[in-house]
Amino acid sequence: MQQFDYIIVGGGASGLLLAEAMGNDSWFAAKRIALFETEPDKGNDRTWCFWEAGEGRFDQLVYRQWDRLTFQDGAGELTQPIGPLRYKMLRGADFYREWYGRVAGSSNVELVNARVESLEEGPNGIVAHTSRGLFRAGQVFSSVSFQDAGTLMKPYPVLKQHFIGWRVKTSRPVFDASTPTFMDFGIAQRGNTRFMYILPFGPNEALVEYTLFSGSLLPDAEYEAALAEYLGTTLGCADYEILEREKGSIPMTCNDFSAADSRLITHIGIAGGWAKPSTGYTFWNSVQNTDRLVRAIKTGGDLRMWRKDRFWYYDLVMLEVLARENARGSLIFSGMFRKLPAPLILRFLHGQTSVSEDLRVIAACPKGMFLKAAWYTLIKSLA
Repeated sequence: MQQFDYIIVGGGASGLLLAEAMGNDSWFAAKRIALFETEPDKGNDRTWCFWEAGEGRFDQLVYRQWDRLTFQDGAGELTQPIGPLRYKMLRGADFYREWYGRVAGSSNVELVNARVESLEEGPNGIVAHTSRGLFRAGQVFSSVSFQDAGTLMKPYPVLKQHFIGWRVKTSRPVFDASTPTFMDFGIAQRGNTRFMYILPFGPNEALVEYTLFSGSLLPDAEYEAALAEYLGTTLGCADYEILEREKGSIPMTCNDFSAADSRLITHIGIAGGWAKPSTGYTFWNSVQNTDRLVRAIKTGGDLRMWRKDRFWYYDLVMLEVLARENARGSLIFSGMFRKLPAPLILRFLHGQTSVSEDLRVIAACPKGMFLKAAWYTLIKSLA
């Protein structure tokens, strides 16, 4: 049985960020770290977007970045500058290539191509049962949960951000390469919060995603029919080639995923509740939480990154509204984007606003929907 100080389960964004951070920190130089991943060659399986001001640590990998966003609803199209912020896009393939290369260059990190089937916690540490035998470690950080997720989904609402996206090349120019469409609610809602999301790469090429905030997934054919209709009818271009496909489902919930943690097992990434509950954005939170987690390991601090702060409460109210009145979710975003500058909204979604700014955002939302949900949520969260 091979012995490690730390085992990281999963080589997605959170696992790679943590492995690279530990591999390049002198504090861990004498530690043995194993990163387990069944498929290190993932290809371009996903796209991550985030926003920040000025230069950032991922700029060398950023595939595209923009300084304004478009929002659309029944009232029409609204385009706003977002400076000093920039909306940045990372391709999964580019991130994997760079970060796996960095991990491979760390003398104290070993990549193990194996599937972790279970974790057994005992007095002498953790034993990982894998497709390549047994491995022991003093601490495990896992982006995979081996516990029934249903037991963690209480007592607060649970929705999903689910989508299918096509990277398309059209026969004629239909996209504005200078401006992503953050949300286009000008499509049939059909009882749910549904919108189109567009990342344009040129006049004839873009990633177009059909996205829902709802409780249940759709058959793949329904997402694809909506994409085809949007391209053919709304954008007026039925002649296109599908270059790549993306598919995803991200939990939207304020429930405490760290309830699955133990003294020696800490969950990270989506399994650790690192996705932003109200929007599903995960990459930025993973970057911030990785930095916090490494500091906690070095100082003996709390390894759980889940926190109840005021932004957690705002997310909880938002999810309560969506759970109760899912067909009217577009009204929330319309209220914000029609009444507020886009940079303020983006900073609010990143938890970077002051209390006075928070109140401006809340005041822009539909009062009836939010007051009822806020009161119910306050009572429930204090119970």
